[in-house]
Parts: sequence; structure tokens; C-alpha cells
Amino acid sequence: MDTDGGGGHRARKRFGQHFLTDASVVEAIVDAIAPREGELLVEIGPGLAALTGALLERVPHLHAVEIDRDLAARLRRRYAAQRLTVHEADALRFDFGTIAGSGARRRLRIVGNLPYNVSSPLLVRLLDFRAGIEDQHFMLQREVVQRIVASASTREFGRLSVLMQAFYDVERLFDVPPSAFDPPPKVESSVVRMRVRIDRLAHDPSPLQAVLAVAFTQRRKMIRTTLLPWLDARQVPRPAIAPTLRPEQIEVPMWLSIADSCAAVSDVRLR
Repeated sequence: MDTDGGGGHRARKRFGQHFLTDASVVEAIVDAIAPREGELLVEIGPGLAALTGALLERVPHLHAVEIDRDLAARLRRRYAAQRLTVHEADALRFDFGTIAGSGARRRLRIVGNLPYNVSSPLLVRLLDFRAGIEDQHFMLQREVVQRIVASASTREFGRLSVLMQAFYDVERLFDVPPSAFDPPPKVESSVVRMRVRIDRLAHDPSPLQAVLAVAFTQRRKMIRTTLLPWLDARQVPRPAIAPTLRPEQIEVPMWLSIADSCAAVSDVRLR
């Protein structure tokens, strides 16, 4: 990201690059994050550094994970190493625990304008590191944010809604128009805040992911023909809900209860 127009760098389609150029949006994002000195901040996909520069006006040091080697080199040239640590890596494969491990019990605050083509897989990937994460502020495709914060019995409610709300307190902050980027994307964007739920840190996401995969693969079918037979086959007690419900009608707490029942059956085969 950069407000100077990119300095000759052309956005690369394979990385889903759309650089933020609207200074007012950058300011709004930084204000929402409200970074403080001493915190461990990690920016995913800093690109041309519009958000990077704004964050470094508030804190003395920042970690950045950047897959584009040219942009990583540009960041190293622009900022001193003691101010910006650049990790040249694919965020989908990067071990965020290596940063948290160096923080003497400080938990990460992760930010970024995520490429639309990897946003959902990356959100799922970050679940593995949530014990070392305090919160996440991401700019995503508006449709993805709508799914993250959706309530049960709405069109947007689905697997991503349940999975994210199971492990985060989520809040849609504000929308960002395509005109705020160069090149402008073909979709609207939104900024979301995701605070890690401490009460769910001890829970493995795998049982919930398995349950959701069974139920939502055929989301228009009643659970009596999908989820309930799957639970019966694994000797997991049936939940106290109507078998005629469809998966999008089931509230997040009930999904958590079902997942916990699966986890409690030691020999349950989740796949």
C-alpha cells in the first residue's frame, strides 16, 4: 500500500494486489487499531506501505509479512531494520508463532489489507496461532466480512460465520469503496475487528470444522439427513434441537456444543 502512487511498482494480479491510496481510509484503520508502544504489531501484505508508514507514526517497531520479493526489498530500503522487520514469506505458510515467541508473553496484534483470493484460507490458518494473538483488524471483500459477522437464519450465515464467531468476537467497522485503491477492485471492501475469545483458547477447532463441513456442504438439506446420521455413526449424542432445522438456522452456541460433544467422544472419527 502506498499513497505516493507506487513509485513505478505495477500491481501483480497473481498476488491479488490492490494498493490502498486513500489517506483518510488509512487514518480510519489506524484509529480503529489504536496501536500503542510496546505492542507486537504484524502487518500482512504491507505492499507499498501506506498503512505501514501510518502505523510506524504510532509505534517504534512493526513486523511485516510480504510475499512479493520486490516489495519486500523496497520495504527494507525504505525503513531501518530496527523499525521494520520484513518477513519475506507467504502468509498462508508463515509461522506466526516465531514472532509471538519472541515477545515475552506479549500477544500479536495482526493487521492487513488481505488479498481477496486468499482471505478465507488465511483466516482459517490464523486459528492455529490464536493463543498468541490478541486481535486482528483486516480489510476484506465486503461479502466476506458480511459472512464473518452474520447472524443465524440469514442468507450470509454459513461455515465461515460459525467458525470465526466460535473463536473471535467479531465486529464490522466500516466499508471502503473501490475508489480508495489502485487499481480499483471490482468489489466493495469492509474493515473487520476480530478479538480472540479467551474462553475458547483450549478448544481444538478441528471437531467444529468437521461438523460444519458435514452440515453446510448441503446447506439446504435438513440436518436429519446430513448431520444427525453422521453423529449417530460416530456414537455422538444427538443435540436437543429439531431434526427439521437447516444448518443456517442453528445458532453458534449450539454448534459449539455439538463440536464439544464430538471432542468428548475419544474414538470419534471426524473425517
